[in-house]
Amino acid sequence: MIENPILRGFNPDPSICRVGDTYYIATSTFEWYPGVQIHASEDLANWRLAARPLARAALLDMRGNPDSCGVWAPCLSYADGVFWLVYTDVKRLSGDFKDAHNYITTAPSIEGPWSDPIYVNSSGFDPSLFHDAGGRKWFLNMRWNHGPKGSGQNPANDRFDGIELQEWHPEKGPDWARA
Repeated sequence: MIENPILRGFNPDPSICRVGDTYYIATSTFEWYPGVQIHASEDLANWRLAARPLARAALLDMRGNPDSCGVWAPCLSYADGVFWLVYTDVKRLSGDFKDAHNYITTAPSIEGPWSDPIYVNSSGFDPSLFHDAGGRKWFLNMRWNHGPKGSGQNPANDRFDGIELQEWHPEKGPDWARA
C-alpha cells in the first residue's frame, strides 16, 4: 500500500520522473553537501538512496553559502538516454537574492558520472527543463523585477515579473545566450 508522504523524512522540493520500471525522486539539500539526493523505487512505497550527484566541487562549491541557501528545488528528467538535473545554487538570503545561479548537469545513469555543470543563467530560482515530443528542450524559470516599485508586470506582487520559457540547445546553450 502506498502512503503519503511516499518518501518520509526531510526531503523537500521533490522532483519525480520514471525511467522504465523505476521511479526517481530528486530533493533539495540546501546547505548540506553533497548536493541533491536522488532516491529510487520500483513500487513508490519502498525507496533506496540511489545517488548524490553534486559530490564534487566542480558541480557545487558551497563555500560562503549561508544557512538555508545552497541547492534549492532540483528538477530531474530523462531524455535521449540521459538523466538531466537542473539545480539552483543560492548564495544569499538578503536583498534581491531571488536571482540565483542555475545549472544543468547530465549523466548516462543515475549513479553517474555526472557531467561538469553547464551554467544557464542567474534569473530566478527553482527552474525546470522540459523535453518535448519532437526532441526540443525548454528551460523554464521565473523573472524577477529589479526596477522601481510600480514597474512590474504583476500588480499582486510587483517584484515577480513572470515566467520565461526559452529553448535550450545542449550543444550551444539557451537561445538568449547565442549570438
